[in-house]
Amino acid sequence: MLENGGMKDRESFEDGLGAAMKEAGEEFSAAGRPLVDGGVARGRRRSVLRRSAAVTGSVAALAVIGLGGSFVTGGFGSSQDAGEVGAPTAALSQVAGVLAALLPEGQLSEPPVSTAGGTKDKKRPHPAAASVVYDDGHGKAALSVSLSRENPGRLNEDEFSCPDSNVNTFETCSATTLKDGSRLVLFKGWEYPDRREETKWWYADLLTPEGYRIALSEWNAPAEKGAPVSRATPPLSLDRMKALVRAKEWRSIAASLPKPQEQPPAQQTPKGLSGAVILARLTAQLPDGLTVTASGKQEAEYAYVVVDDGRGKSFVQINVQPDMSGVEGDLFGAGTEVLPDGTKVVTHEGPGEKGGAGVKMRLADTMRPDGFRVVISAFNAGNQNEAATRAEPALTLAQLRKIATSKVWRK
Repeated sequence: MLENGGMKDRESFEDGLGAAMKEAGEEFSAAGRPLVDGGVARGRRRSVLRRSAAVTGSVAALAVIGLGGSFVTGGFGSSQDAGEVGAPTAALSQVAGVLAALLPEGQLSEPPVSTAGGTKDKKRPHPAAASVVYDDGHGKAALSVSLSRENPGRLNEDEFSCPDSNVNTFETCSATTLKDGSRLVLFKGWEYPDRREETKWWYADLLTPEGYRIALSEWNAPAEKGAPVSRATPPLSLDRMKALVRAKEWRSIAASLPKPQEQPPAQQTPKGLSGAVILARLTAQLPDGLTVTASGKQEAEYAYVVVDDGRGKSFVQINVQPDMSGVEGDLFGAGTEVLPDGTKVVTHEGPGEKGGAGVKMRLADTMRPDGFRVVISAFNAGNQNEAATRAEPALTLAQLRKIATSKVWRK
């Protein structure tokens, strides 16, 4: 419990793929951009953390009498259908109450709102969550907390690691294992990695050995999206967020949540090529004179390299995706080149959507008759979220086209 505007000092200890790639990618369009724009693990993590911000339940009579004081709730309705698995009503009201009680002294512009939605996925039941607009005297800020139970063995190791700095822009991030075996990620970044708006997003994400997951997010605006920035930074420091997610009050609530179904740690094998294979084949086909200074991959379908030809770094990313016939008409229209084997090819060159001034992108997009798609793009910057660091991308359109149409992708 917080007293006199401060938090008692707690122990000082130190955030896969196939369908997830397609769900996480926001850059797929008729212009032929890569489906994945990096950071798939971050996209999956965001989907977990953000469930607390989406209010799906019906909330009746919820009031806080003084911050940290008495907490009164009425009945919570539920949007759950028959057969859905969600948090018990009692747990929902507790989450809102504990969130209000643990926050430092300040004003709640709106009462905490609890999420009462459910899910038919018994392997990962809907979490108990609450969100609030909080003001410590320096401006309104949206905060949300989410509690769930996980099978620690089924989580991809990337889910509790920091994002790749070559594909995501952030201030700081740490991923540590605490003395009790819990995994903790502390993150400071932006709601939009390209920083098209200055809304900051900070979070603490904790997974205990028992599978209790407590995730806290905060923004420097009264809403995560669609609201002007109202303060310089979110209100809680990372140390305070760490203490809040580790508060003992959450454990009993988490223990009351439905258990996820047990299943072996092994994940379903993705249909496409693994990221490791894609990265190796991409690297082997790079033109002479390029030095690879950094590289990365996802579990499947995606890899990238950062290359330098002596004139500065250039980010190059590639997607290798089976079964994409459903979007062929959107990608390959007038001006499409058709090779003798039926492969369709389009190339594009123009300004990059992300990053700062002067960012250029070159892209070659291909699709075989059976829907097998290879799309590769190069930028004149070492990170697609930063400003240009060289005049042109390191690879020409012809070189990108040669890589995308190579027969190595079907071996």
